[in-house]
Amino acid sequence: MPKLWNSSIATHREAVREAVLDATAAVVAERGLTGVTMAEVAQRAGVGRATLYKYFADVESILTAWHQRQVANHLRQLEEIWERTQRIEDALEAYAFICYEHPASEAVDLHRAEHVGHARGQLVAFIAERLGVVRGDVPPRELAAYCVHALQAAGAVPSKAAVRRLVQVTLDGLRGQSSG
Repeated sequence: MPKLWNSSIATHREAVREAVLDATAAVVAERGLTGVTMAEVAQRAGVGRATLYKYFADVESILTAWHQRQVANHLRQLEEIWERTQRIEDALEAYAFICYEHPASEAVDLHRAEHVGHARGQLVAFIAERLGVVRGDVPPRELAAYCVHALQAAGAVPSKAAVRRLVQVTLDGLRGQSSG
């Protein structure tokens, strides 16, 4: 098979996959995770159901792929913020707002998936590398894990002001101080 043909097929497959994941995002936004059906995703993506089944076995596999893409985008967003500001405070606040806007409680089953554990490990490593030595009594990786777990609580707070307070409390704990 000519190289151009292989490239065209791969490009087409990626375009179909992205259309399916975009359609899934739209259905989730309108109806929630339990409102996603193969028929609705196929219709919105502009593909037949038989085509959709060639790419994904069931709704769960579509939701997992959509969630993997979302998590990867969040990690890229944090990297961009770090590159732009070089401030861990900005990256942690951005992570808290991601948690606020996408509460884990809405996707409990998706957050138990293997890809989330891998992404959490990447996030902890990302934060630990940028923290350096903040405190002599706690290794950076443990402090990074503390930050990740503490800031996930942003998914349960009532307002953006509460998110900012949570970030400040987390930063105070990170540094072993009180802003009181």
